[in-house]
Parts: sequence; C-alpha cells; structure tokens
Amino acid sequence: MPTATIVTVRDGISVIEVDNPPVNALSPGVPEAIAQAIAAAQEDPSISAIVLKGAGRTFVAGADIAMLEKAAWEDPAAAVDLHGLLARIEDCAKPVVMAIHGTALGGGLEVAMAGHFRVAVAEALLGQPEVNLGIIPGAEGTQRLPRLVGIRQALDMCVTGKPLKAREALAAGLLDSVIEGDLTDGAVAFARDAAAKLPRVKTRERLDRLGTADENAPLFEAARELVGKTRRHQSAPLRAVDAIEAAATMPFAEGCRRERELFVECLGTDQAKALIHLFFAERAVSKVRGVPKEAAARPVSSVGVVGAGTMGGGIAMACANAGLDVTLKDSSQDALDAGLEAIRRNYDASVTRGRLTGEAVTERLARIRPQLTYDGFETADVVIEAVFESLDLK
Repeated sequence: MPTATIVTVRDGISVIEVDNPPVNALSPGVPEAIAQAIAAAQEDPSISAIVLKGAGRTFVAGADIAMLEKAAWEDPAAAVDLHGLLARIEDCAKPVVMAIHGTALGGGLEVAMAGHFRVAVAEALLGQPEVNLGIIPGAEGTQRLPRLVGIRQALDMCVTGKPLKAREALAAGLLDSVIEGDLTDGAVAFARDAAAKLPRVKTRERLDRLGTADENAPLFEAARELVGKTRRHQSAPLRAVDAIEAAATMPFAEGCRRERELFVECLGTDQAKALIHLFFAERAVSKVRGVPKEAAARPVSSVGVVGAGTMGGGIAMACANAGLDVTLKDSSQDALDAGLEAIRRNYDASVTRGRLTGEAVTERLARIRPQLTYDGFETADVVIEAVFESLDLK
C-alpha cells in the first residue's frame, strides 16, 4: 500500500498525518506506519513534540471493518492488535498530541487515548460504538476510557455506543482543549507548550478517576439494568460492563488481557456476525449499480400518496415534517376524513408531549392536501402507493 503517513515539521514539532482514504481506518500497514513515524520523531533531536492527526476529512475514524468481518467469520487473529502501537505512543519520551477532527470512533479513539494530550475542533465526535457491531472495544479502550472520564461516563459510552461532541468530551475529561480556528495551528501551539511541561502522566497510570469499590458497585449494577432495558438479549453491552469493571479492579495489564478475552468472545457470537453483516448490507443498498457516486440527487419538493390509512397517513406526516408538499388521495370521503383525523390526533399527541408547538402542527397540516382524485399527481416528484393490503387493489 502507499505510505500511510505524511510527516512534516513545523517549528520543531513533528506533524504526522494518517493518510488512508476515505476515513483513515486502521487497515493493515497503517498502525505500523504510525509507529514508525512516532519512533523516527522520538529519535530526532530537533523534534520537541509530536502532533498526530488525520489527513482529509477525519481523524482515524476507527478499525478496518472488513478485517473485523474476516475475524468474525474466519480467523479471530485477523482483528488488528494495536497493543504495540499504543505502547509506542504512550511510552514516547516526547509529548504526543492527538489533533482530532471529523470522528474518533472505536479504534480511532483508542489510539487517541494513548496520546499524552487530546485536542479537537468543536464539530468533532468521539466515541466507542463497538456494541453496535456486537463487540466491545478490543484495543484497551475499556481500560483507558474510565481512567480519563471516570467509571460512570465510560459505562454510558460503551453500553449505549453514543458518541460525545467535542465540548462534552472536554467537560468529561476526554479532551484537553477545543481548538478554535485551524486545527493544525492550534495543535502545534498546544504541543509546543506541552513540550515545556514535565512530567506527563500516561493514561494507563491514571488512577484518580477509577473510584472505589463502594462507589462503583451501584454504577455497575445500574449499567447492567440499563442493558436489560435498552439492549435486551444482547451480550456485548454486558461484556463491556465486565471489561470496565476489570479496569476498576485489576492492574492495567491484567485488565487489558481480560478485555481482549471478552472481545474475542464477543467476536465469535452470532450477534456480532449478524450486526457486522448488517453494517455492510446497509451501505451496499445505498449504492445503485450503474449510478456513479457523483450523480446529483433529484430535488424533491412534492409527494403524492395513494391511500390515507395508517401507513399512508404516517407517510404523509413524515413528508410534511420534512417540508414537502403532500397530495393525499383515498377512494372515499369517509376514508379520507378518517385518515386526516388520525393525522391530527398524532400531531396533537406530539404537542402534548412537548415535541411540537401548535404553530408547527398548523404549518405541517397545511402541507397536506386531501382529495379524491389524481389531479396534480402527474406533477409530483414522487408518488407513493400505500393502499389497503390487497393484491387485487394494489
């Protein structure tokens, strides 16, 4: 593969850019290239600090999902092992500043947490979404994350899979600064200041946010209850709780070994295989054979919906909510009236729950035009059939 890193030097700061389009995934060869660049910068006496960032549109977005698929279905050893890279980063004698834009998810965040400092632009997202693939973080993420953000926040991130926005991550302790303006300029300035500050505490050596057994016991119990309510019958979220519990109760190296065991256990489950397959399937259906990626989407401003029943009414509401003009047709006035009444009830419920204002509902209802004919359907951008479930009628 082409060189996966681009290295430049700015005022004695080595700027290493991970260059593996489109999302700088940790494909084979990428971790090795990063490690080599870190080692070269450490050995260069003219370099005082290091900035690691992503080229193009994002930081390291995560692991190579194709390799995870191979690991799940064929060979668990195919899952990338980042231990050597993370140790190289964390043990570097010079400060390593992770400069994040776009997303730092999964393996990308695990790489970032091995750095001595993390900075990001305000729009960046950071998270451990592995449970959405039926697995847990497998590159020491469950061990470093609680050391930075505490047990409660780490449990929430790993059980729900939801990412944090940059300012949320700053408040949680996952970031050291949110950069306004150019990320590289800000990260280089931060690194220059960091080079003058010693000692630097390695993430794996931080213990102050791990809590005590008495403090953590109700947090682990609550997390397992949350899994039972929100991710019933899923094993990965429970294993994530187990791994974070290991972080709180074991030395770092032992916790990492326990995490890897749980990661491999999850990887071999039918749940992981199904969710990883779903990940690829969802992306495959968005690619239409013969339609180039650069093809412009046809603008849609009006929709014709045939059928004002439960499904047709719901479709009409979804379109109106999206700002589209809707022509809603049914075969009788009674059916049309019943459909409109159901739509109004649904909107009234949204107002009662505080999800919409009365003004917003009035605006949406005005976009829905009920009628008994097909007049105007010939000019609609999209026509959707939602009649009663009868093959003859359809």
